Amino acid sequence: MPADDHMMGIVSNLLPCLVCFSLGPAWNLLMQSSGLPLHSPCKLIEKTAFCSHCQLSSVPGDLPENIDELQLNHNPIKVLHSSGLSRYPALRSLSCTNALLDAVEMNSFYIPHMLEELNLADNNLHAGYQQTGWVLHTLVKLRSLDLSGNGLTEDMVAFLLENMTSLEYLYLSRNVLLRLDESTFQDLHQLKELDLDRNMLFEIDGAFDGLQDLQRLTMAFNRLPCLIQFQLTKLVLLNASHNSIEWFVSNQDLEDTFELETLDLSSNSLLFFPFLPTRSRIRHLLLADNRISFYEHLAENTSPNWTNTVLFSNMDSNASQVSATLWDESLHGEISALELLDLSRNQVSYLPEGFLSKLKSLKRLKLQKNCLESFDLRTVELPVSLQELDISDNSLYLFKGNHSSWNKLRDLIHVNLSFNDLKQIPSRLFQSLPSLKTVDLSYNHIGICSLEEDTKVADDSDCVTWRNLASLRELYLAGCNLGSLPSSAFEGTQLTHLELSENTDILIRNDSLMSLNRTLQYLGLGNTGTSHLDFTPFRHLRSLNMSVNFLFELSESMMSLDLRWLNLMGNELTTIPPHQARILAQRLQTVFLGGNPFNCCNLEWYQLFKDVKSLTIEDQAEMTCLLLNRGKQSVEARPWAVCEDKREPSWWYVVLFLPVVLSLLGVTVIFLMTFRPKLLPRVIKKTWQRPTSY
Repeated sequence: MPADDHMMGIVSNLLPCLVCFSLGPAWNLLMQSSGLPLHSPCKLIEKTAFCSHCQLSSVPGDLPENIDELQLNHNPIKVLHSSGLSRYPALRSLSCTNALLDAVEMNSFYIPHMLEELNLADNNLHAGYQQTGWVLHTLVKLRSLDLSGNGLTEDMVAFLLENMTSLEYLYLSRNVLLRLDESTFQDLHQLKELDLDRNMLFEIDGAFDGLQDLQRLTMAFNRLPCLIQFQLTKLVLLNASHNSIEWFVSNQDLEDTFELETLDLSSNSLLFFPFLPTRSRIRHLLLADNRISFYEHLAENTSPNWTNTVLFSNMDSNASQVSATLWDESLHGEISALELLDLSRNQVSYLPEGFLSKLKSLKRLKLQKNCLESFDLRTVELPVSLQELDISDNSLYLFKGNHSSWNKLRDLIHVNLSFNDLKQIPSRLFQSLPSLKTVDLSYNHIGICSLEEDTKVADDSDCVTWRNLASLRELYLAGCNLGSLPSSAFEGTQLTHLELSENTDILIRNDSLMSLNRTLQYLGLGNTGTSHLDFTPFRHLRSLNMSVNFLFELSESMMSLDLRWLNLMGNELTTIPPHQARILAQRLQTVFLGGNPFNCCNLEWYQLFKDVKSLTIEDQAEMTCLLLNRGKQSVEARPWAVCEDKREPSWWYVVLFLPVVLSLLGVTVIFLMTFRPKLLPRVIKKTWQRPTSY
């Protein structure tokens, strides 16, 4: 090899090493310029250091000094030492949740007036709350403090919050607070949001009197028995759900307008509709899961022994007199701005006269699962702004209305009358609602009017007309005891969802659904006895419920659909032919197959389904199959492997049948020797005897 070529080879081999050697200092300089060491467990994005889940026992000391946010969540730090955080004088936000913290050392923050947000949730600060308190008192610009889940009592909290006048957001959920008084938050004059969820509060004695700027207050999942003299005029949201509140009484003597927009008193023990402020802007009133009823009908039956006033007293025997005529429904206060009223799961048997007419802005009225027996649109003045009406799961046997009363509801979109006892209803009840999109009449005894019945306009009818409802998109008629679907039952209506399940043995004519072939996307036929419906025309169908229909096989017309969701539970399917399984596996995203007597030794289709990652068998854990002499087996246990192991080779069949053939031959010989003794020698001689030449 020439000397020049040999030198070039050496240079080419050394070139990568020379490049790495020359770039090594530059690479190290680049890493140092990012502010992190080469092996730092933290991740730095701009000026935020993410050090959560890094198994750190102390604050890392190798981060850039100019970081303004540090996250140390889920690290076994135990104590924040003064030497740790002093390296970061620009720090404004520190999060140290679930870090086994017992205390924060004095002088932990080098420049305490810089820190604005501090999250110490889910630690053990009750152990060293005094030491932590002295540190918190130095944070003169702290705006947000989270002390949730630290086992703190009300006395500890009062000490921790002393002189913290800069706080605007305070979170104290999941502690052991029992009772709050005027000293608990006495210095928090700028507080805007307070979270007291999931404590054990049973009394609040003037604790919020000084919080005049408070806008959001949550006290859910406590043990409060009542809320009286409510007078937080700047409050926008109050969540006191999941307590034991029997009374909510606001201070109706105040002339200021309350800013309250959302009041959540659900899951309590309210007996009366809450006494709201006389001047308010409340928009969402959530009263579900209480014992509310109206008592206006008792006003005429009041006796001298009945009281019209209520006396509230606290643990210190301080009494608060509320003078109110309990049967006067005008005490519900200002409700004209309400957009949502949720009275679900109460004991409402009627609505007072003129009550709904005051709800001029109401959009959603939820009255499901109450004690209503009648609802007459001619006397109940629904607001014209109403968009959703839910009166499901009551005891309604009477639902009346006429064209004029119904015609005002131009914005009504959703109507739910399911789970009632309706047997008669105005046949053209929904004809004059131009915005109607969803109707649920499930589990009543209302049929579908035929074309002949459409011409009869009746205020009380056992059927409803569904033709020519241009806006209607979803119709739910499950469990209505429908005997049959009339011809062209939905002509002129562009339904996308039709639920007919639980109508046992319903008769569906070929032309009953034909008018929906271009629009229908969901069809529910569970437990209807339907097995031979031709699905070919419904090209846009994406979801189909055929559960509990005693299907022994899948129709080929179903294979023409581009289904995404299919329910085949509770049928009689023993297998799915491979060609059908391939089609379904390519198109379906969700399928239900439980409750079918599948053959464990014929599960090729199941493997096809399993191989498609985009397909989910929702009830796979409940799927079983039948294995000979072993009963039901879980499909997940791979029972077909047993079938494969017991497949005998072909030579084994020869071994099995050879003794049978020999036995038959022996029986034949014995028969001949016994009954035809001369025949056998002749056959033998004829076959074997040959002439001999001499």
